Order: sequence, then structure tokens, then C-alpha cells
Amino acid sequence: MRFFPLTALKFSEEEAEYLASQKLARIATVSRDGSPHVVPVTYEFDGESLYFSGWNLKESLKFRNIQQNGRVAVVIDDLAGGTRWSPRGIELRGSAEIMEDQGGVYVKVKPVRKSAWGLERSEEEREK
Repeated sequence: MRFFPLTALKFSEEEAEYLASQKLARIATVSRDGSPHVVPVTYEFDGESLYFSGWNLKESLKFRNIQQNGRVAVVIDDLAGGTRWSPRGIELRGSAEIMEDQGGVYVKVKPVRKSAWGLERSEEEREK
């Protein structure tokens, strides 16, 4: 049996800025038969966790998958501006929890592992 850490995953300044600046992610869940399911979602980031909702969320396969198995992976990526090929992004793995408030149902994703690429800034960029 695997246990998730009790402390929040720490993000670098570059990672946190990137996650806060993006709006579209792809979330992967696992169906009851073990089949992967990947769909795009819009999200919000509070510095520790990702949150998403959506039209007919309760009727979606991702919702049912999260109900029966809260393990998820999320990828947020894009191509940085400029003329050269420069992919950047971050993959997060962790647990998803279904939440509810006055505004309705939403999902909170608590990352416990991360892998980032292309987010490093040069010394010149950091000094600006």
C-alpha cells in the first residue's frame, strides 16, 4: 500500500508562475477496467493544488473514475514564444478529491510528484 505525503508539494518560483499563468490542462484518470482516460480541463491553481469543475461534471467519465480511484496525472504544457522549438510544461501526479460548496461540485487535485521541463529561466530573465 502506498501512502501520500502529508506535506504539500513545493513548487519552484518558475513552476508556480507557469501553473498560475496557464488555464488548460489534460487530466488522466483510470477506469474501473484499468483503461486510461485523458481529457482537457480548465483549472485554477492556488500555489499548492489544482481545481477544476465543468459542465455536467457529475455525469462525466473522469468524475466516475475519480470517485472509484482518486489517482490522477495532470499535464500542463505549451510552446514558449520565439522562433525556435521550445516546449515547456509540468506533469503532476497525485490524488483527486471531489468537493462541493455553494457554487456546486468541483475537483481538487493534490500533487505529490512533479516533473517539469523547459521552465528554467536564464540569469538575465531572473534579473528583470
